[in-house]
Amino acid sequence: MKRVAVIGGGASGLVCAIECAKAGLDITLFEQNEKCGKKILVSGNGKCNITNKFLHIEDFEGEDKRVVETVLQHFGFKQQQDYFASLGLLLQLKEDGRCYPYSMEAKSVLGILLAAAKQYGVKLRTGVKVQGIQKGFQVLLEDGKQERFDKVVVAAGSCAASHLGGNESGYEIAKSFGHTIATTYPSLVQLVSSSKYPKMMSGVKIEAEVTLVVNGVKEEHKQGDLLFTDYGLSGLCVLDLSQKASQALLLHSAVDIQVNLLPRWNQTHLASHITKVAANNPDYTIQTVLHTLLPIKVVDALLHFLDIDKQSRQMDMKLVKRLVYRLQHWSFAIEDTKGFRYAEVSGGGVRTFEVEPKTFESKKQKGLYFIGEVLDVVGRRGGFNFAFAWGSGYLCAQALIKKLK
Repeated sequence: MKRVAVIGGGASGLVCAIECAKAGLDITLFEQNEKCGKKILVSGNGKCNITNKFLHIEDFEGEDKRVVETVLQHFGFKQQQDYFASLGLLLQLKEDGRCYPYSMEAKSVLGILLAAAKQYGVKLRTGVKVQGIQKGFQVLLEDGKQERFDKVVVAAGSCAASHLGGNESGYEIAKSFGHTIATTYPSLVQLVSSSKYPKMMSGVKIEAEVTLVVNGVKEEHKQGDLLFTDYGLSGLCVLDLSQKASQALLLHSAVDIQVNLLPRWNQTHLASHITKVAANNPDYTIQTVLHTLLPIKVVDALLHFLDIDKQSRQMDMKLVKRLVYRLQHWSFAIEDTKGFRYAEVSGGGVRTFEVEPKTFESKKQKGLYFIGEVLDVVGRRGGFNFAFAWGSGYLCAQALIKKLK
């Protein structure tokens, strides 16, 4: 029986191992952590946003997206839904396309995958780190031992979330066989600002509209939760912009996040509200008037930024216009991201034009395969990265089965 090694017990590695074992292949899965699927467990705040109904190639970034096209064509949303149903895992579909396990617990996703792996005879070797692979597919283990395999699948992930085991081991294996690595960068990550004002508002979460500005040009905007922190900006809308922000920072571009603190108001209505409250309540301070709209920490920071006395009661039209403009156009310079340690995923990775797009087999070394996050593919938030992981794992398994059976 042909022996296949799968390196990495995350989303793509588990699906690949299960499908190969189901077809009767001899599968050994190596996982450096003591348990498989750590990132699965923490994803979606412990609920696991497993895929998305509205998968589209524009939801992904990478130099060459033909591997993404393969997944979308042959293992898209409907196939993924059917696949998980075949394992006994039903999905909850949300209006925006996000999908979760019916239990709304990531534990059920990992539990069903591990149960299937056990049922079909996958040899799970946890707490075992692969040091490298020699020609002839001698897998070198941390304890100095070697094991030979007929095929090897690298599903080792990226350097994102190092506290969960993220590292560059998959890239190192790829380079040892002549592959090149597209520059990696943190994605779905918080942003670090050089401004002192986020720290003054630390802990405040509001619904806002945020716009990414690169070298003075507005690139993209999102609306949703914005969280001010000691280091800068977080929240779902910031994570959504962080991919392009991180790429821009790599190029040493000037990056700013422009914030509209009151996106549901147009300027005319906002000016009218402020003027009316001030006129009807002449004893109200500017701080009190603005506190009718925003948390006090935000009000105080904004007035400090504008050098306005928060205890002042003077409110002429010129000041109202100035306040209204800044309430909806407050920019924060971004100097960095929080890095791979805090990133949910990584951009960059093994260049996909060096991998067969339909099988995920290396063009540099026959019998060597790359799947999941180790590849130069990264999706936006909302289940897209898992969708690619499941799909690449499944299609790689089908290619292996076709060759070895």
